[in-house]
Amino acid sequence: MVLVLAVGGCSGGGSEKEESVLDVTAAVAMDQDLHARLPQSVRARGSIRLVTDASYAPMEYFAADGRTVIGFSPDLAAALGDVLGIRTEMVVGVFSTALDEVGAGTYDAVLSSMTDTVDRRDKADFIDYLNAGTSIVVQQGNPRNVSELSDLCGQKVATEHGTLQEEILQRLQKKECAAWPIKIDSRRTNADALVQLRTGRVAAVLIDSPPAAHLIADPRTSAFYQLANDQQYEPGQFGIAVAKDNKALRDCLQAALKRLIESGTYAELLSRWGLEGSAVTEATVNGASTKA
Repeated sequence: MVLVLAVGGCSGGGSEKEESVLDVTAAVAMDQDLHARLPQSVRARGSIRLVTDASYAPMEYFAADGRTVIGFSPDLAAALGDVLGIRTEMVVGVFSTALDEVGAGTYDAVLSSMTDTVDRRDKADFIDYLNAGTSIVVQQGNPRNVSELSDLCGQKVATEHGTLQEEILQRLQKKECAAWPIKIDSRRTNADALVQLRTGRVAAVLIDSPPAAHLIADPRTSAFYQLANDQQYEPGQFGIAVAKDNKALRDCLQAALKRLIESGTYAELLSRWGLEGSAVTEATVNGASTKA
């Protein structure tokens, strides 16, 4: 397991985009009252430990050194830490078990492009920070002629295990594909799923819309992938998942996100990663406004 410290969101070196984040977060002021409201265990440790699966550019992914986690999520974590006056640590883990590890106290929260769903709220509370839907990604040229979800019936489709996209495929299987079933190829990471598509072993991959848009725009990947259509299925919000019994940390993170939105720092981070169209306008918990 790889541990990466996100201090101001930059570890030194790398691309211009990697280096510029310090200029974005340097103006974020610490809130002493929020720092005092952090759980004692977090203040004693001196950091908030956030588990992530670094296979989801531009949200969270490995830099060229193969160990530093970069992307919108670590930048957001760094900015939240600046408001709270505490370090944030991005710890690479397994997406499908991340909620359970937070519930067990191994980590303080999940920050890994995890969609806030009703079922997941049984295990955690979510501070919602980004709008996203699900996209169908196919090989460049769309050789299997996939234009909508129903075209996946009878096909082999890859996705990351434990994701909303896996659930969407399972529901599609029952509702529309019973007579011509999908072969769902669930992989440990999104990167593993994309390898299956790039090598022609599957007809499509279902992933969230921000990473899908990045794939088809990035010169390093645009020659291999395209969208099956422009539709975003089951739109929702990504949320930072915090154990349900850790309301102090939840409320501090929500209040810090609110300050980032109000200060314009949140918008700057979105712009830096090309995510302006996915902005939220307020900091909500479990999809609802609160007084925090």
